[in-house]
Amino acid sequence: MMNSLFSQNIKLENSRVSIVPFEEQYREGLKDIIFDESIWSYMGMVVETDQDLKNYINSTLLERNEGKSYPFIIIDKKTNCVAGSTRLGNINFHNKRLEIGWTWYGKEFQGTGLNHACKYELLKYIFEEMKFNRVQLSADIDNIRSQKAILKLGAKQEGIFRNNYIDQNGNKRDDVYFSIISDEWINVKEKNFVDFNFYR
Repeated sequence: MMNSLFSQNIKLENSRVSIVPFEEQYREGLKDIIFDESIWSYMGMVVETDQDLKNYINSTLLERNEGKSYPFIIIDKKTNCVAGSTRLGNINFHNKRLEIGWTWYGKEFQGTGLNHACKYELLKYIFEEMKFNRVQLSADIDNIRSQKAILKLGAKQEGIFRNNYIDQNGNKRDDVYFSIISDEWINVKEKNFVDFNFYR
């Protein structure tokens, strides 16, 4: 799995979302939504210019090439437009754990159910195909919106990681960490996803 994951062409989808490997070809789609400072409030970086976008794309592709993370483009099937991006990162193959994160959406796609639909496919893939034991997720301590979205997935809050990252202004920031483990997945799936209306 360790050697093959990053060479795989992973594509996931349901009635609401398509999740495809992050590629240069999505530059224009990203350009339509990425220049919004509110997206980057808790990301530790900013994308304000064409050069920033180029750097973001290059660094994201490099992460996959170096086996550090597997990045995705999120496509909204209602509009067939690029809606954002997410990644599988901090992957520990021996202990079968990873983190879903580095997620952002264009403003018009926030609060539409798209994130829930996306996370469902990722979690299903991780637990049912990769057979991993643990998925962790995190959000800035002040990012209440993201924390609520993570809890809605059925994740359990574990604790606060102090001074976990440095934001775009050089400030030390705390993150709240959550997890879902394989023993919980069947119940989490039935309770939080089976009857969820992705088109709400």
